[in-house]
Amino acid sequence: QVQLVESGGGLVQAGDSLRLSCAASGRTFSTYSMGWFRQAPGKEREFVAAIARGGGSTYYADSVKGRCTISRDNAKNTVYLQMNSLKPEDTGVYYCAAERSLLRPGRADEYDYWGQGTQVTVSS
Repeated sequence: QVQLVESGGGLVQAGDSLRLSCAASGRTFSTYSMGWFRQAPGKEREFVAAIARGGGSTYYADSVKGRCTISRDNAKNTVYLQMNSLKPEDTGVYYCAAERSLLRPGRADEYDYWGQGTQVTVSS
């Protein structure tokens, strides 16, 4: 079992940066690949980024490529999402998630554990 707690969301202006964190419980964090998803009001949850267990492979949605960086610190049981040049369309609740494999990193149904989410609001 893995428990995930996101933090770092907030209200920012377009062009600003935010760094989201996701802290995981347990001693097995390094055995999980991690992903970030987001959900805007009235829309389906969408993939943002994912990172393999050792951090060697990363994946990004086209909408955030070049603006976001996912990273992890296995010693701290934490995964991060650095978001730069934020746009109003980045607004939503951001969730981190964990899965054992990373065969299809963009598929939400592949992930076994989810956090409660952190709100990001970008004003124009």
